[in-house]
Amino acid sequence: MKSNITMKDIADKVGVSSVTVSKALNDKEGVSDSLKLKIKKIAGEMGYRYNSAAKSIKEGLSYNIGVMIPQRFTGLNDSFYLQVYQQISLHLEHYGYYGILNVLSNEDEEQLSFPRVYSENKVDGIIILGQVSKEYINIVQTMNLPKLFLDFYDEHAEIDSIIQDNFYGAYELTNYLIAMGHREIAYVGNIYSTSSIQDRFLGYYKSLLEHGLAFQERLLLNDRDERGRYIEIKLPEKMPTAFVCNCDQVAYNVYERLTELGFQIPSDCSVVGFDNDIYATLVSPHLTTVEVDIDQMARTAVKFIMEKIANPSRRNGRVLVQGKIIYRDSVQRLEASN
Repeated sequence: MKSNITMKDIADKVGVSSVTVSKALNDKEGVSDSLKLKIKKIAGEMGYRYNSAAKSIKEGLSYNIGVMIPQRFTGLNDSFYLQVYQQISLHLEHYGYYGILNVLSNEDEEQLSFPRVYSENKVDGIIILGQVSKEYINIVQTMNLPKLFLDFYDEHAEIDSIIQDNFYGAYELTNYLIAMGHREIAYVGNIYSTSSIQDRFLGYYKSLLEHGLAFQERLLLNDRDERGRYIEIKLPEKMPTAFVCNCDQVAYNVYERLTELGFQIPSDCSVVGFDNDIYATLVSPHLTTVEVDIDQMARTAVKFIMEKIANPSRRNGRVLVQGKIIYRDSVQRLEASN
């Protein structure tokens, strides 16, 4: 690969003038948004290096984006949000930006403290990755810089959000279990914890309604406390034949709990999850789950935050990213009862 990529090299590759490339890379007028994205993407792929320090002095920008993750989602066993952050950082490089990871401590969230990257003017925008409290959302709304929510939303906050289509994913998972003959299906998740868990529950609930199955409160199983910390899952006395878990890590916990009690999966109980992360293949049999399109979520988040930096009044609202079911061996078909 050529070590010193120039704007002319990029122009030759795209088939435009060097002036057009310069305008695109510097977010100047006269180039369409689609062409800007194409030029920036190719520039990143070719290894073009922006002179961020010079641009920062000239334009008053830091060329950093803060990615803030609440502390409770960053434990040793939590991998999903770190994967999302990695993808965000890769996509930011196409724009000559860097991602700064900021872990929002439990104490700062409770005391409603601004993250340092914001208070010290180290970032041009901020992506909040993972649900924060209602009180902290109110603080975020007062931040005077481009911002968006990723993997959660709040109906009262006028902040753009990008989320997995949690409702439809859980709806389709539950439809699949019902098609496999299951009628006693539990949902595992604290529906007051995050918008994602709540939407997945609503998808599960809609599937039950459409198939004429009554929702049983005894089959709504709590998986975490009010601070988001996992707790021991209490199983009902009369066991269901299947469990819809709000994420793969919880499904992993359900596997362990069932195994401790002598149940076999899937012959005694079927289990499905959500995310298709590492936990889906740490269990045996491997987990049927919904695969979240992490790359698309990260790509969309970066695109939106860049657009907001260029035009702070731009609004995109709430955007859904589609996932797909990954069928594995954690579900058993039940014979129809006479």
